[in-house]
Amino acid sequence: MDRTVDLVADLGEGFGAYSLGDDSALLEIVSSANIACGFHAGDPDIMDRTVAECVRRGVSIGAHPSFPDLRGFGRRAMDLTAAEVRNDVLYQLGALSAFAAYHGTSVSHIAPHGRLGNLVATRQDYATAVADAASRFRPDLIVLAQDGELAQAAAGRGLPVAIVGIADRAYEDDGTLVPRSQPSAVIHDPATIVDRTIRMVCEGIIESASGVKLPVVADTVLLHGDNPGAVDLARLIRKELTAAGVTIAPLPQALAAKVEAA
Repeated sequence: MDRTVDLVADLGEGFGAYSLGDDSALLEIVSSANIACGFHAGDPDIMDRTVAECVRRGVSIGAHPSFPDLRGFGRRAMDLTAAEVRNDVLYQLGALSAFAAYHGTSVSHIAPHGRLGNLVATRQDYATAVADAASRFRPDLIVLAQDGELAQAAAGRGLPVAIVGIADRAYEDDGTLVPRSQPSAVIHDPATIVDRTIRMVCEGIIESASGVKLPVVADTVLLHGDNPGAVDLARLIRKELTAAGVTIAPLPQALAAKVEAA
């Protein structure tokens, strides 16, 4: 069966004079981008440059909203109300959308970052807050999420949902990610990561840290770019997926191909 998948990376995650990852190199590989919106990284100049480069290269744009945790890179839990989460997400969506409009495009998807991204998979109140923000912002906004509460809340509001597969992160038996505080949370061996990606996309299976085979529908594969060798690994993943007969396409096209195939 023909398979189409999106490749996405988190981009624009510098701030001021500081940069993180090789965005230029990743933009040659990915078909979509999760762009930081200012709360964990990304300032107005970086957002502007990143959106402009995505437009120039035909890369689909997504908002990557976070807890307001610039110092902790959005990876720390914060005791916010659901209303605060909703408003923070709307604020960040609005910021990135302004730059997208300026460059003649629009935000196609939303992908919560870091600790917020983890919590919306398991906390119904936070998932509802993000889904409400997305649906009221635009009813066709794609919600990029892991299987869990956010995916369910978004689907319940009629929003298109794209399930993200993360091949270099270890999974718990329930399908959630192993917390980064644990030493086994991130997988570093390139051969293992490539094999997990191919199985995830082509067979719909990913193995948990304890060896349980979990079913997964990966509409998009998250490529990390903030560690040594990440760009070379991303290139290898794209090459091997293509060799396996997988078509790489931006997220809206990948979801459309999935609907046609069904």
